[in-house]
Amino acid sequence: MSLAALGGCGFTPVYGPEGAGTALQGAIRLRAPDGPGAYRFNQRFEERLGRSTSPTYEMAVNLSVKQVGMGSTSAGSTTRFRVDGTADVALTLIATGEPVLRETITAFTGYSTTGNTAATLAAERDAGARLMVILADQTVDRLLLNADRLAQAAR
Repeated sequence: MSLAALGGCGFTPVYGPEGAGTALQGAIRLRAPDGPGAYRFNQRFEERLGRSTSPTYEMAVNLSVKQVGMGSTSAGSTTRFRVDGTADVALTLIATGEPVLRETITAFTGYSTTGNTAATLAAERDAGARLMVILADQTVDRLLLNADRLAQAAR
């Protein structure tokens, strides 16, 4: 399919000159992080959409993380963990205080405990950081999918 055909079907690149995603760049103020996971989430979010310069929206994110043992040895030691994460996201128009988007984003990652204690701790920290990146990326993707609707609410 050619680019001309895409233009005829109403397709507009989200970051193109007429794309609604451009309006979200630097327009979302995040609440201050309350821990390392939230800090990593905010960092990745701002890598994708930029730090708010003249915010139109404020976004509150409630993060929760749970570890689940997945594999074990015959002696009963856990050898693999799955790390489940949830981000409850609420986007509000700053001017009116009106909520414009509520989403629950879920993701998971995992790590192995077969190394020594230092390696296991490093793997656990890395899995947590990867999980926050995944949750932030999915949150940005969800915002971009709703960019047209959000732009209309801000008018």
